[in-house]
Amino acid sequence: MTRRFATLAVGPTLLFAALASIASPVPADEKAETPFNGKDLTGWVVEGTATFEKDGRKQPNWFAQEGEIRCAGKGFGFLRYDKPFADFRFTLEYKLVKNGNSGIGIRGVKYTGRADTRPSFASYELQILDDGGKEPNSHGTMSLYRYVAPKAMAARKAGEWNQVEIECRGPKIRVTLNGQVVQDVDQSTIDEIKNKPLKGYLSLQCHGSVVAFRNLEIVDLTGE
Repeated sequence: MTRRFATLAVGPTLLFAALASIASPVPADEKAETPFNGKDLTGWVVEGTATFEKDGRKQPNWFAQEGEIRCAGKGFGFLRYDKPFADFRFTLEYKLVKNGNSGIGIRGVKYTGRADTRPSFASYELQILDDGGKEPNSHGTMSLYRYVAPKAMAARKAGEWNQVEIECRGPKIRVTLNGQVVQDVDQSTIDEIKNKPLKGYLSLQCHGSVVAFRNLEIVDLTGE
């Protein structure tokens, strides 16, 4: 008995795509790292107010609890991830208390206590405030603090989690808050910020109020 097998004609474009999918390198998303282990602050450096007195005992201002990075909100300072990045995608969630104030530093330097080593001067601070519903401004939530106002005010009210995605590629900075693009900036086109560094540290800010962060992830995009 003669058996006949059906043949499938495959064009060169489809064939190339199929082969490429087999031989392609590991996707960028698979290079993601989790900077917070959910249990302690390994890999992070506390800069500024580190402890405070409570009931006659010293307490940490920054600590890990219930899978979150939390700040007791005492004094001023930063929690810096001790690894610099150039091009990256940083995703996280944050939750503020009423009238809370915090921020996310990107491409920063080591904070020494001097004003010019704060991210908002040396590089960028993405502002975090309890200001949902207000008009966008250069000091409001997801502003490049004091330099560039967000396109929209997408922050949720105090006590609710907010999802942030920050992507930096060369001079281009794109920020999404709760699914809405709020920054899409090419710093090389803006005189006031065109000389800001293109590599540095990520940090979380303490500015006198309680704040929590969770689900942190960093994808190193350098070289793509």
